[in-house]
Amino acid sequence: MSQQPPTSDQAPNSATVTVAKRRDWWRDAVIYQVYPRSFADGNGDGMGDLEGVRSRLPYLRDLGVDAVWLSPFYASPQADAGYDVADYRAVDPMFGTLLDADALIRDAHELGLRIIVDLVPNHSSDQHEWFKRALAEGSGSPLRDRYHFRPGKGENGELPPNDWESIFGGPAWTRVPDGEWYLHLFAPEQPDFNWEHPAVGDEFRSILRFWLDMGVDGFRIDVAHGLVKADGLPDLGSHDQLKLLGNDVMPFFDQDGVHAVYRQWRTVLDEYAGERIFVAEAWTPTVERTANYVRPDELHQAFNFQYLGTEWDAEELRTVIDRTLSAMRPVGAPATWVLSNHDVTRHATRFANPPGLGTQIRTAGDRELGLRRARAASLLMLALPGSAYVYQGEELGLPDVVDLPDEVRQDPAFSRGAGQDGFRDGCRVPIPWTRTGSSYGFGPAGSWLPQPAAWAGLSVEAQQGDRDSTLELYRAALRLRRTQPDLGAGEEVEWLRAPEGVLAFRRGEFVCVANTTGESVPIPSYGRVLLASDEVTESDDGAKVPADSTVWWTTA
Repeated sequence: MSQQPPTSDQAPNSATVTVAKRRDWWRDAVIYQVYPRSFADGNGDGMGDLEGVRSRLPYLRDLGVDAVWLSPFYASPQADAGYDVADYRAVDPMFGTLLDADALIRDAHELGLRIIVDLVPNHSSDQHEWFKRALAEGSGSPLRDRYHFRPGKGENGELPPNDWESIFGGPAWTRVPDGEWYLHLFAPEQPDFNWEHPAVGDEFRSILRFWLDMGVDGFRIDVAHGLVKADGLPDLGSHDQLKLLGNDVMPFFDQDGVHAVYRQWRTVLDEYAGERIFVAEAWTPTVERTANYVRPDELHQAFNFQYLGTEWDAEELRTVIDRTLSAMRPVGAPATWVLSNHDVTRHATRFANPPGLGTQIRTAGDRELGLRRARAASLLMLALPGSAYVYQGEELGLPDVVDLPDEVRQDPAFSRGAGQDGFRDGCRVPIPWTRTGSSYGFGPAGSWLPQPAAWAGLSVEAQQGDRDSTLELYRAALRLRRTQPDLGAGEEVEWLRAPEGVLAFRRGEFVCVANTTGESVPIPSYGRVLLASDEVTESDDGAKVPADSTVWWTTA
C-alpha cells in the first residue's frame, strides 16, 4: 500500500517559496546527482538514506550547486538498486518514509536548493501490484495488457516471441508457468510497461502530480528513449543495429512515439508554478536525435552522453561541443555537460587509462594522471554554455574502486555474463566525509560497499580549506560561475587560435584554455587568471599552461 502524502496542514508546497527565484534557472544550472545509498547513512545500518542526505544538504549549498537530483528511493525489492519500483508513491523503508522525503524537500528549499527526483517509467518491479495481479489472474487477464505479454514461438510456445536481448544479458523475455512470455529490457524482475495502454499513461500522470504536490522541482526520466517499442515487436534481424557507447540501439530504443508521451507530461508540469523541469536519460545514436526530446513542448534537458563518452582530446572535444551547441540551438534548449554518473566509470579513472576503452573500465591506470585530467576536464565542462551535472564525489576527485571482491558486488549485470559489464559498483562506493572512522564519516557503522583506505586523504575533511584540493577547486569554479556574467547560459562559444592539442574559446570577457597534451604549452596571456586546475607560469611574453590542465581568464 502506498504511503500517504503529508496532510494539508503540513502545506507540502509552502517551502517552495523560499527557493531563490531565478527565471530559467535550469538553463545554466549545476545539478548534483546524489546516489542515496552511497551518500550518507543517517540511521547507522550501513546504507545511505534520506535522513543522511538531509543532514548533508548544507554541504551541497556551500559547494555552490543549484539543484540536487536523487536517484530512486521508492519502495523496491532492490533487484536493480531501486530502478525496479514496486510502489511509485512510497519510500522504501531502507531509505526512510514519505515524511523523510517531505522534510528533505523542505530543508532543501530553505537552503535555496531544488530537488529533482528519478522517475522510472519504462518498467516496474515484478512486485508491482499490477504485475503480481497479472500473473495471479493468468492468461487473458486485462492487467497483462499493461505489460508486454505474448505467446511464444515454436511448436509448443517454448521459444521467446522475438530475438530481443536484455541490456543486462540473456533473452529479454521470461516465460511464466501458464506458458506466456513477458518482456523485460533489463532484469527479469523489471517487466516493461506497455505504453500503448491508456491506463499506463493515466497512472504516470497521476504519479507526476503526486510528487509535484509534494514540492519537487522536476524529474529525471530513466530510459526516456525506451518507453515505446517498434510496432509488432519485430525481430532484430530485420533492423540495422547501431552502436551507441558499446550498447546496441534496438527497435525498442528511441522510437518516435515517445514524444507524444512527453508532450502530455509537459502539460501536467506546466500546471505548476516555480519552473519545474524534466531531464531525459535518452541514449540516442546522435546528439541531433537527442535534440528531439527537448523541443519547446517536450522536455527541458537531456543528458549529453556523446560528451560523456568523449576522450580527453582537443579535436574530439571541439567536435562534440560544436555539434551539441548546433543541435540544441534550433530547439531553443540548453546544452548539458556531464562527465560521470552512477552507471559509468568515474572520469578520474577513465582519463587515467589509455583512450578507446569506453566508459566502463576495470583498471585503475595512472591515478595521478587521471586526477590531473579530471580536474582540467571539470573546469572545461563548467566553462561551457548551458547546464552541468556533477556526480557525487567527483568534487573530491574520487576514482572508481576497481578491485572490489566479487562477493560484495551488487550490480545485477555482474552475474549475467553478457550485456553490460556489471562493474558499476566501482563508481557507487560510499563517499568519504572524514579522515577516520569505520566508514570515513559515511555513517555510524560500516558501509554497504568497502571503501579503500586511501580515501581518508580524499575525504571532505581532508580537502576542506586546502586551496590546492579538488574540493576547493570545484567550490571556486562554482562561485565564479555564479558571479561571472559571461559564464552559464548561452548558445555558442568563440573559438580562438591555439596550438595543436589545446582548446581556447572566448565568451564575452571570459576566456577558457584547456591543454589536453602531456606537455606545457606557451600561449598569449588573456588578462587576469581567474582559476586554474594547475599552476600557471606567467611572464611578459605570455603564459605557460601546464600539461593536462585548464585555465580561466578574464579580459576585463
